Amino acid sequence: MEDERALLLLGILRRQDMHGYRLHEFIDTNLAVCADLKKATAYFLLDKMAAEGWVSYEQVQEGNRPPRRVYRITPAGEQAFQRLIRANLATYASMRFPGDVGLAFLDDLKPTEAVHLLRQRRAAMLDALTALQSAPEHAGTAQLIIEHQRRHLAAELDWLDEVIARVEAKSRKTRSSGRRASSP
Repeated sequence: MEDERALLLLGILRRQDMHGYRLHEFIDTNLAVCADLKKATAYFLLDKMAAEGWVSYEQVQEGNRPPRRVYRITPAGEQAFQRLIRANLATYASMRFPGDVGLAFLDDLKPTEAVHLLRQRRAAMLDALTALQSAPEHAGTAQLIIEHQRRHLAAELDWLDEVIARVEAKSRKTRSSGRRASSP
């Protein structure tokens, strides 16, 4: 089972029993900056955690709505949560950044095109940072997730600015040495 997603679901259920749709809605509304959990994946994990004995559920019928499963954490789920949170907080997981492979082949593009594309990436990152900066304050330590994302994006933007400057400098150097070579 994917530990981080299981930790997320168990952590939410520790605070309140919920049906699957509400769990997914809560994640989308409050934790989308740190969690990418599709509804089908959430239901799959909830079923798997139920099979492991980490959560239990009861079918609840409200009015004319179809029956819903309301999930709650079990004592075994609490033990799993305690183990998972400790492992998560104590472990460093190296990052692989999507989009880095293209950097390995940056020299295969004309410098002006490379700079143009990197500036497009920068604009998208700046949009993401702006969205994070306008995110509402979260209660308690959940705010740490937003702060981490903000700092990561700010550092990434600083690094990207350095890369763009290097490519531009290399382009200027290439153009000026090309002019000298062709002069009499």
